[in-house]
Order: sequence, then C-alpha cells, then structure tokens
Amino acid sequence: MCRNIKTLFNFDPPVTEAETRAASLQFVRKISGFTKPSKANEAQFEAAVDEITSCAVRLLSSLETSAAPKNREEEAAKAKARAAERFGT
Repeated sequence: MCRNIKTLFNFDPPVTEAETRAASLQFVRKISGFTKPSKANEAQFEAAVDEITSCAVRLLSSLETSAAPKNREEEAAKAKARAAERFGT
C-alpha cells in the first residue's frame, strides 16, 4: 500500500491538493489496515484522511530549501529505470 506514497516537496510545478490527498489516503489505509473501511468506520476514516491532508499541506508550505525544484518527468523516468533494474522489466 505505502509504495504509492511519493515525495511531494520541492517539485515544479508544485504539488496539488489531489496529490496530497492521495498520499494521505494511502497513509491512512496503511496504518488502519483498511483498503476500504466498513460503513461503521467510514466517517472516522474520511476524517483522518482530511486531517492528515491538512497537516501535510501545512508542512509542505512551511518547508524551505535552497535546492532547485525537481522536474516531475525526470523523477518519473528515474523511478521507472530503478523499477526496471529491480524487477528486470
């Protein structure tokens, strides 16, 4: 599950709310053990995703770096190359 959480800081263009929410959803899924919560837990699950998304947005907006922003396409190509080397595809 957590393999889908990507680094979100210092990219050009900046991270979107949807990307931050997707990472938060993966985090909540991992720590709760639910891919999809039951009806009894749905409200708490969604509240946790919302809260973590809010915290992540605050964190990302407060971070500073002197490094140049990373290019999304270049980082994706690097990840594909690492996967190909690791899995032989």
